[in-house]
Amino acid sequence: MKTLRHFLIVITIFSCTNTITAQKIKPKKVKENMQRVADWQIANFEGLYSGHKKPHHPLDWTNAALYVGMVKWAAMAEDDRYYSWLRNIGETNEWQLYKRKYHADDHAVGQMYVDLFRKYKDEKMIAPTKEQFNFLMFHPSKSALNWGTPYHQDRWNWCDALFMSPPVWAKLYRITGEKKYLDFMMAEFKASTDFLFDKEENLYYRDERYFDKLDNGTKVFWSRGNGWVFAGLVNIMNELEPNSEEYMYFLNIYKKMAEKLITIQTPKGHWAMSLLGQEFYPTPETSGSSFYVYGLAWGINNGILDKETYEPAVKKGWNAMVSHITKDGMLGYVQPIGAAPGKAWPDKTEVYGTGAFLSAGSEVYKLYGGE
Repeated sequence: MKTLRHFLIVITIFSCTNTITAQKIKPKKVKENMQRVADWQIANFEGLYSGHKKPHHPLDWTNAALYVGMVKWAAMAEDDRYYSWLRNIGETNEWQLYKRKYHADDHAVGQMYVDLFRKYKDEKMIAPTKEQFNFLMFHPSKSALNWGTPYHQDRWNWCDALFMSPPVWAKLYRITGEKKYLDFMMAEFKASTDFLFDKEENLYYRDERYFDKLDNGTKVFWSRGNGWVFAGLVNIMNELEPNSEEYMYFLNIYKKMAEKLITIQTPKGHWAMSLLGQEFYPTPETSGSSFYVYGLAWGINNGILDKETYEPAVKKGWNAMVSHITKDGMLGYVQPIGAAPGKAWPDKTEVYGTGAFLSAGSEVYKLYGGE
């Protein structure tokens, strides 16, 4: 089995040398592209670019995913206007999480709140999040993880949730030192992984509905869904001590996914919307793919992934993502809101795609020499 995996990795590396995406990556250009995309997104924050009828609420998960990447860009930018933009969102909404108390999607904005708290040291930025999470610990959901059972999304029974809520718990643990946040998160994350993770493919099903489904004869592993998980693993590990038992748990999953991902990257540099079915989904998709670039670049930067093996996939992926930025700075080919492989278009985008791209850029910048 190890010999087969090594062979697949070698073949993938060889395919990454094609001339389409062989351009050299320069840190200055990475920042320029990040700023173009960030500025376009802020200017079009309430725009309708993928078919929804009205702008997303500022605290919705879609925007929360944008903020995760925007915070990373704000730390790289040469002025504080991006921090000011984010802070204004928090202040306008009184630093509240969104409307559903248990639902992971409505926790996601807490990631931005904690990151701003780290910069400004203003306790009011995280007080509502701490209060709500303390309530959840003492009133945990008893729902089963099976799809369709009563209150089933009160727990993390769909893979997107592993990006939305767990990093907030990890961040609260890091800033408070109170292990209760980490313990709760670990128990729920393990339950979700035991339920959703396919040990043969080292990928996550989106939810129970896809366990037995086949799409053109292949198992259905949604690209953005696994992108949510892969980026979420990174965002959790960033908050943990590298030698801790908890870190090693996440690292084990991360390495398995990383090894799989470079064997299924498409020749054009993106990842197919159905990860095992690139023959049937040739259209580029930039949200899931950006998350993979982010996670792989992070692994190289932190000495976890072998650079010689994984860097070609990062280079190919980043160049592919940049090729889908319009002249105005819009990131195209972002699949609209969904739960499964579908379609994407060059003139359609979404805020979470921008967030994924900015996250990717933050690590690509470091990988190619940015300070």
